Amino acid sequence: MQIETKAIVLDQFGWTFRIRPQAEDASRTLLLLHGWTGDENSMSSFTRNISSDYALISPRAPYSAPADKGGYSWREIKPGTWGSPTLEELHLAADSLVSLVDKWQDSVKITSPTFDIVGFSQGAALATTIAALHPSRVDKVAVLSSFIPPGVDSVLRPNLLGNIRFFWAHGNNDELIPVERGLASIKLLEKAGADVLLCQADVGHRVSKDCRRALDAFLNEK
Repeated sequence: MQIETKAIVLDQFGWTFRIRPQAEDASRTLLLLHGWTGDENSMSSFTRNISSDYALISPRAPYSAPADKGGYSWREIKPGTWGSPTLEELHLAADSLVSLVDKWQDSVKITSPTFDIVGFSQGAALATTIAALHPSRVDKVAVLSSFIPPGVDSVLRPNLLGNIRFFWAHGNNDELIPVERGLASIKLLEKAGADVLLCQADVGHRVSKDCRRALDAFLNEK
């Protein structure tokens, strides 16, 4: 069953973000994090079959991507920083997003102490950073076509992520983030105690239909 996802774009708490109209039975928050050059509308295709138990919030990243690319970035692009975002570069965004979720939940009277995250590419790298820095705040994380940023591995320790369930989707033909890098990142999560469900498919830097269905099942599972 598809859930109404009509865009409501708000400017509150210092952020621009898209939400789904609030359902009366919403008791949890799902944070949606777009990839590099995306915006608050980029993740809407992943929300069509998400349970009305969720209040959906999809923020716009705070930094503008290069003018020739358009869109936004979760880390500031400076000369010499074109490689993978690092823990140091994503730390501020990770902390700020936890604060945004807290303020949003207070405003709509959601009392859950944890929230869930779906991220794509750079947004998913940020999602793993949030989980590593704030493991007590996160229950489920869906990582789509991504990697663990350099530096996050130094934060991970045995059992740190023992209470977090991960879903990881990766294309075997991903031309931007090789699947081998994704598989190596999964091993880091598992060493830190995470339960990881992997979905691989013969696609590029995107999520296959089968993995989208698996993602829906993962999120809608109690």
